[in-house]
Amino acid sequence: MSEAITPLQRVLTTLGHQEPDRVPVFLLLTMHGARELGLSLPEYYANPHNLVEGQLRLAEKFGHDCLYAFWYAAGEAVAFGSETTFYEDGPPNAGEPVARQLDELLSRPLPDPTAVSPLKETLGAIQQLSQHNRNYRPIIGVVMAPFSLPVMLLGLERWITAFYEEPDQARRLVAHLGQFTAAWANAQLAAGAHAIAFFDPMASATMVTLEQFQTFDLDVARQVIGQIHGPCAFHFASARAGPQLALVPGTGAAAVVLGSQDDLKAAKGSLRGQLGVLGTLNGIQMVRWTGEQAEAAVKSCIAAAAPGGGFILADQHGEIPYFVPDETLHAVMAAARRWGQYPIRALP
Repeated sequence: MSEAITPLQRVLTTLGHQEPDRVPVFLLLTMHGARELGLSLPEYYANPHNLVEGQLRLAEKFGHDCLYAFWYAAGEAVAFGSETTFYEDGPPNAGEPVARQLDELLSRPLPDPTAVSPLKETLGAIQQLSQHNRNYRPIIGVVMAPFSLPVMLLGLERWITAFYEEPDQARRLVAHLGQFTAAWANAQLAAGAHAIAFFDPMASATMVTLEQFQTFDLDVARQVIGQIHGPCAFHFASARAGPQLALVPGTGAAAVVLGSQDDLKAAKGSLRGQLGVLGTLNGIQMVRWTGEQAEAAVKSCIAAAAPGGGFILADQHGEIPYFVPDETLHAVMAAARRWGQYPIRALP
């Protein structure tokens, strides 16, 4: 594919709050790699080399602007001793909680992401991606924020209960897990990732109040992101950022990923020059989009957030559903190339 600039240069330009040749597009595809390789999802997730081949094929097929080094979120829980359940039609999920009491997790040594499965295998896949990629596309790694990781380790209800019954222990646990998060992020960067998606759905206004975000998460998120040796995108994983959004620039993140419940135009205006903005294609709706609906959604996002740079078109959740057809993904890319050329013209 012949381009005046590489996708990596395009992304760096837009995150520098300047206008590149066109709006970058991140198709954050994971399970579609199985389809490309003719594998079932359990077969696909059995070998991290499939991540490498799948990502390379998907990038060539659709021509989007990143490689996504995300294997599956439950992998972090497995590193702490959890089991994983694999499905034929969706992403793997963590099994039963590994602990019921916060003290159990606080007393355990943190896993070394370079030495435990499946994290060490993921690092090997990132190294392979980097060797094939040669800095052409940005490689995006993923971590679960220390405020959100306990959902998989303790269970959602137990973790929320801890805010009210054991607030001091909850703060200690977030700080404790932050050491693991930073180490896991830095291991991915050392393996060849260019940036980290810092997934923190528990930080969202959908899950907690602004006061709870400030009490349990904000300071640790700032400290952890400050220890990560590369740019981070604060990711609410399709949940509503709400008033928490105003505090994200103070975390040191380079960008934020918004969902459809947030006002994209207002957010871009308030964050201009501070944070890059990503989003906000609705992956659930995408499953049933026609080509015309895909184009309309792309145009709406571009009109709201693309002028002046600083915007990357992506889905809102960080993982496009398995049942989104290739035709829709091609329609998204075609619309982005048609309407996302800089300077952005008035869209009909």
